[in-house]
Amino acid sequence: MSAQAPVKRVTAPQILARKGATPIVALTAYTAPLAARVDPHADIILVGDSLGMVVHGLPSTIGVTMEMMILHGQAVVRGSSRAMVVIDMPFGSYEESPQQAFRNAARIMGETGCGAVKLEGGSRMAPTIRFLTERGIPVMGHVGLTPQQTHTFGGFKTQGRETDSWAGHIQDAADVAEAGAFSIVVEGVVEDLADRITEAVVAPTIGIGASVRCDGQILVLDDMLGLTGRVPRFVRRFADLGAQADQAIADYAAAVRDRGFPGDGNVYR
Repeated sequence: MSAQAPVKRVTAPQILARKGATPIVALTAYTAPLAARVDPHADIILVGDSLGMVVHGLPSTIGVTMEMMILHGQAVVRGSSRAMVVIDMPFGSYEESPQQAFRNAARIMGETGCGAVKLEGGSRMAPTIRFLTERGIPVMGHVGLTPQQTHTFGGFKTQGRETDSWAGHIQDAADVAEAGAFSIVVEGVVEDLADRITEAVVAPTIGIGASVRCDGQILVLDDMLGLTGRVPRFVRRFADLGAQADQAIADYAAAVRDRGFPGDGNVYR
């Protein structure tokens, strides 16, 4: 009997080759159990710095640390086997210099076994992206609404409402792609601008609050499953697991108070 061939993870060149082809499926995950559920269906699992808000209750992504990203990244890599795992570089870990970015990206990849890192920013980050990719670190770009810069934007505001800003956004994406990013998240921009960005760059675009004509889509898993509270208007909830969890917990509490639970199976025999 021959041994079963090991499952091979999706790679950066494979994602790059999906430009204009079958749409790329991407979702976030922050834990091993949820990564295992996402893995059969997604091409990319992003360990996003959104975990600061979703898991840790932070008001924004600014307080997320390298240690947090590595811890959750390790769990997601252990819980998956097929999808490419990409890990966000947290605020303050890459902006100072390309050398700083390389040290921290190498640490993330070395300690987690992930397939790539993601960093935010357009033209200003292109030299850093080039520095990383030339040294063997695959990079996913992120343009448009970049959550780590919401203090600069004045909040989570849709980008591109004024057409005179479009050229700058398109140039951002083009420079990121030219620097070697294998894909680019396009977040929170008006639909027509997202379409223009997708047409203009050689790397596949992955939309979130952008356009269905991007080369792929990504959502925060907990938002999509109805496990979080208020979500952006563009999010479609495919389930309402939060309400189901509320009811299950209430049913458990009632059963305990009525002393009706142990006889249903909470006793070791």
